[in-house]
Amino acid sequence: MTHEKFPPMPPAKGGLIAYLEVDGALKASEFYGKAFGAETALVVPPDEKGRTMHVHLYVNGSSLMLGDPFPEHGHPHMPAQGYSLQLILSNDEIDSWWQRAIDAGCEVVTPLDVMFWGDRWGSLRDPFGVSWAMNASVKPS
Repeated sequence: MTHEKFPPMPPAKGGLIAYLEVDGALKASEFYGKAFGAETALVVPPDEKGRTMHVHLYVNGSSLMLGDPFPEHGHPHMPAQGYSLQLILSNDEIDSWWQRAIDAGCEVVTPLDVMFWGDRWGSLRDPFGVSWAMNASVKPS
């Protein structure tokens, strides 16, 4: 990868940002656009192997960042495990977000339903192995 001058980084949204290492960050960012309405804020051009070190997306008012594994720089590929990306949605929009994710190719892990704590919640797995959850309060705000 050359050390060309990159454009200024777009502003990060949210107080905590997930930075995922996925095998196929460019494909994942395209998928996240279809499944979760992600908007691309910045993509660092890929190297000669098609890998990118940085993709910055906006999803549901927050930033999400992605990069490919670069084992030669100490960042080997490791499967996603032990976490979920949680989307906080309104009860009016959760069904359409859920269906869009399924239609794009997410696998249902826990069906969307009213849970014991009183919110509608469900979990999905995307084709890159990342766990996503959706939550909406059923109580009037």
